[in-house]
Amino acid sequence: TGTYAKNKSLRMGYLVDKMRQEIKIGNKVISNSSHTYIVAEMSGNHNMDFGRAKEIIYRAHKAGADAVKIQTYTADTITLDCDNEYFQIKHGTLWDGDTLYSLYQKAYTPWEWQKELFEYAHKIGIELFSSPFDLSAVDFLENIGMPAYKVASFEINDIQLLRKIAKTGKPIIMATGIAELADIEQALKTCIEAGNDQVILLKCTSAYPTPYDEVNINMLKTLRETFGCLVGISDHTFGATVPILSVAMGGKMIEKHVTLKRSDGGTDSEFSMEMEEFEEMCKQVRMAEQAMGTSRYYLTDSQKMERHFSRSLFIAEDMEAGEIITENNVRSVRPADGMHTMYFEDIVGKKVNRKLIKGTPMMWKFIDWSEDEEKKK
Repeated sequence: TGTYAKNKSLRMGYLVDKMRQEIKIGNKVISNSSHTYIVAEMSGNHNMDFGRAKEIIYRAHKAGADAVKIQTYTADTITLDCDNEYFQIKHGTLWDGDTLYSLYQKAYTPWEWQKELFEYAHKIGIELFSSPFDLSAVDFLENIGMPAYKVASFEINDIQLLRKIAKTGKPIIMATGIAELADIEQALKTCIEAGNDQVILLKCTSAYPTPYDEVNINMLKTLRETFGCLVGISDHTFGATVPILSVAMGGKMIEKHVTLKRSDGGTDSEFSMEMEEFEEMCKQVRMAEQAMGTSRYYLTDSQKMERHFSRSLFIAEDMEAGEIITENNVRSVRPADGMHTMYFEDIVGKKVNRKLIKGTPMMWKFIDWSEDEEKKK
């Protein structure tokens, strides 16, 4: 990180101007002016049931997701069948007591399902893409026709894998969960050198579930300004607060783990959204987008109509011609059909030139200017 800081300005110049600001996945364009792209992460919540995997895709589509993401690995491609201390999970996670190999045996998505899942997703009108975890997975997914690739944060330092993914020319969604800034820079440089400038960086905290005080969603701005990429969030908190807040922070992609029912179990079920919750999140994200609006100050049509109920000067008591204007007979009240209140002190003490009825909007034409004309003479 010291080296990174020392050369920061040079590196920002190298990357910021090179990253694409419009990225197309399927028939949808993701940009700083587009809708937020919502991804439902299935992970291992299919529970080794092909029918359940299809139902998750179907339900995610109906709930409002733009895409479903799966994972492409086997226990043998992602780790070693080894139970020594290096491969045991014992760091206070949901999976403590397992070895890496035994966990991934339970969590992986069978490769023989994936082509059919991809075709099913296209048939019902939703994108499906995957996270490959080794070189053979990239080859496999290319044969299926993947529209985009996700790089998990734990693979961000696998330069061979990144290079192979980048060379496909497909959009890359890159999680930053366990990455130092220098890791992100190296990963992006690898993609650029391979001819791929289509990278979306997802702010991610690799804690399952993530405590709210570790989300640090303000880093979205840091990632966008430092690396020039479109940004979003891969969220492992409970609920929809963080995804909705990310919209206000300029996030253009939201990835959220989903399941049918948490009570069904599964490797990631404990921090996943049930479909009803996910649907509500999608609705709230779209409402948040509408509420963001524009930074240009202007009044909406509704506001313009409501201006009618603002303040102005009105005749507050019946007045006879020649009567002097006072604080009692002309007042600032609602609505706004009369003279602007800024002129109140200018007209107090002057006479009216006609009979006026209480409730009449005060106008300049009601003022008797004859005395002012005499003084000018």
